[in-house]
Amino acid sequence: DLPEAPDAVFLAVPAAGAVETVAQLRDLGAGGIVSYTAGFGELGADGQRRERDLVRAAGDMALVGPNCSGLLNFVQRAALWPFDHGGQPVSRGPAFITQSGMLGNTVTMNQRSLSFSYVISAGNQAMLGVEDFLEILVDDPAVSAIGLYIEGLKDVPRFAAAALRCLEAGKPIVAQKVGTSEIGGQLTVTHTGSLSGSDRLYKALFARLGVIGVDSTVAMMECLKIATVAGIPKGTRVAALTCSGGDSTMVADAGEKGGITFPQASPAVAAELADLLPPIATLSNPLDYTTPLWGNEAALRKVFPAFFSDGFDAALMVQDYPTLVGGESYAPYQADARAFAAATQAADLPAAVVSVLPENLDEGVRETLIQSGVAPLQGMEEGVAALAAVARFGALRQNRRAGEGQSAVGLAPMPSLPSTGVTLDEWAGKQRLAQAGVPVPQGRLVTAAEAPQAAADLGFPVVLKLVSRDLPHKSEAGAVKVNLTSVEAVAQAVAQIKASVAAYDPKLAAEHFLVERMVSKPLAELLIGYRLDPLFGSTLLIGAGGVMTELLDDVRLLLWPVDRPSLHEALRSLKVSRLFEGYRGAAAVDLESVVAPIAALVRYIDENRDSIRELDINPLMVCADGVWAADVLMAVSE
Repeated sequence: DLPEAPDAVFLAVPAAGAVETVAQLRDLGAGGIVSYTAGFGELGADGQRRERDLVRAAGDMALVGPNCSGLLNFVQRAALWPFDHGGQPVSRGPAFITQSGMLGNTVTMNQRSLSFSYVISAGNQAMLGVEDFLEILVDDPAVSAIGLYIEGLKDVPRFAAAALRCLEAGKPIVAQKVGTSEIGGQLTVTHTGSLSGSDRLYKALFARLGVIGVDSTVAMMECLKIATVAGIPKGTRVAALTCSGGDSTMVADAGEKGGITFPQASPAVAAELADLLPPIATLSNPLDYTTPLWGNEAALRKVFPAFFSDGFDAALMVQDYPTLVGGESYAPYQADARAFAAATQAADLPAAVVSVLPENLDEGVRETLIQSGVAPLQGMEEGVAALAAVARFGALRQNRRAGEGQSAVGLAPMPSLPSTGVTLDEWAGKQRLAQAGVPVPQGRLVTAAEAPQAAADLGFPVVLKLVSRDLPHKSEAGAVKVNLTSVEAVAQAVAQIKASVAAYDPKLAAEHFLVERMVSKPLAELLIGYRLDPLFGSTLLIGAGGVMTELLDDVRLLLWPVDRPSLHEALRSLKVSRLFEGYRGAAAVDLESVVAPIAALVRYIDENRDSIRELDINPLMVCADGVWAADVLMAVSE
């Protein structure tokens, strides 16, 4: 009944009639549809079929949703949205993409002086997903930064490509990934039909791409505020100012957690500040300029520029306004803020004022600070963490431009593996590793009768293992004996393994054995694992190994491609890496000696990604005299 085709449609009809309605709109030549209508993929198999029908009915029309709240465009004053919302028209601001429609509403009503350019509720992402919106928003001059509330991504490689474009453009993506708990993961499936995915994989992805991962919407808002109001720092060197010794300590503690550095004054600047500061002031960074200078704008207009003259990447000042008093009580705070704004503008420093308590920067104060280009951050922990996160984004961007380290690179293409494969026995797997340059203990593959003599030839002590592709986890079957010191001990161990394996599984053949020289007592044991994830592609896990693997939960995941600097960084991030340094009088090992065999393994995987299905080295023994792959599990394509 419409007189002509609509440019945009907000679809809010019952699910039973939605597909036919969309088909009619397509035939009319409508521009695009926001489907508020729910009852599709989030309801399981039947709903997924209806969702596919909906996409087919849309044809060439753009379809947002279904099961979404829609779009808010504050730049062009267009709302395809079902609720009252906050926000106001802007010419520039952060965009927000969410898989929770109500959260999109919530952020527009924030009391943090953060005005959005666009709010997009993605819903089930049946046609248009997060990746599609990113590809548009990165080129929009009205967008300063992009916030994401995501439960799962549909196309990780496209997301990666779009995120790298955002990094290059200096538009941080700040992502709150939910569904990390057991219950939360179940709820994401029922909410939008999205796969929650591994929390570690998403963290690895975000770290690779320079995406700022946050645990709360509040943290996201503060990050977006810094990027929009103050701009992106080039690094993590921060000059911090307070008028309280306690505030200085809190800033230092919070900043250190996030990776902020507070460089101390050079001798020349220290001498200049000594003449400008009261005698009771202690020269440091963070700098407590003390209450004798509080409200003395003329004096601070000399102190602050002097402090900044050493060169920093950003500046931060702590202020908590007496909001319940107001009036003239604001005067000294405002004087200090004016001096701070003037000094940071002159030094071309991204600047922020942070309050210890979130409520101690009222709307009037926030707007005044924003007008002077200073970001008002609400809450010490959240505010300083946000500054640190955006500063790390800026540093990564600078490193990428300079070509330093791995910086941020896209993901490797997904290898194509045949549908069937085979698990290699330990001997076969170790032969492949040895040829690839990964050290393995000296050993021989023998029959039961040959084992004692082979042990004597190798030299004691030795390890004896049953070799069978049908027994990937030998310890459970009692198929491993260690520290055997004589021919008689080896013969006895053969008999014990045969008996134990027969009791464990009578169908298992106990015919072939691996005899290996025991390596020296390890300083540390690592787990190195390779997997192919259906969403993220090739992944490398590095973590604490041996019997403590599950207990310690000390691991890092890397996405392909993997380079040497990322291996160094991953190993240094592990708690177990302290053992490499000579923990409690033990010998120390050079980190490069640990990286080298892992790098050799990475090269081998690179050359064989179209045939390797799975690979585990557990443990990779780090010893004073070398690094050894003590056990390997490898599955390959037939």
